[in-house]
Amino acid sequence: MSTTHAVVPLTVQDADVLVSAAHRAAEAAGVAVSVTVLDAGGHLLAFRRDDRAVLIAGETSTRKAYTALQLDAPTADLVDAVQPGGLFHTLPTALDRPLLFIAGGVPVRRDGRLIGAVGVGGGAPEQDHAFAVTAVEELG
Repeated sequence: MSTTHAVVPLTVQDADVLVSAAHRAAEAAGVAVSVTVLDAGGHLLAFRRDDRAVLIAGETSTRKAYTALQLDAPTADLVDAVQPGGLFHTLPTALDRPLLFIAGGVPVRRDGRLIGAVGVGGGAPEQDHAFAVTAVEELG
């Protein structure tokens, strides 16, 4: 007899934790950001843009989250893969949905299963990645 373990999906409460943690990390660094949280199906669970964040940060945070979710990898790890000669060189233009291969998108897992993703935009790519990682670590 096999037993299966149901993994609890990403909740609105989880999304609030992710958004708050990313914003606290960004605020501590003096960076205004947008944060997007998507569930496992790619549906928006939470979004917040700081008043001072550049407008495009909202779009980039969402695309980063979507890319991390679809490829189940931090976008920081995928940047080289889309360069000429890279494994995913043609992927950004091959799909209808907008992928973005800039650091700042991180998958969210629970019990080893992919349950969503968080994307941060507004800072330097390395900063956005660090804020997203901080958020995921705080969620536990």
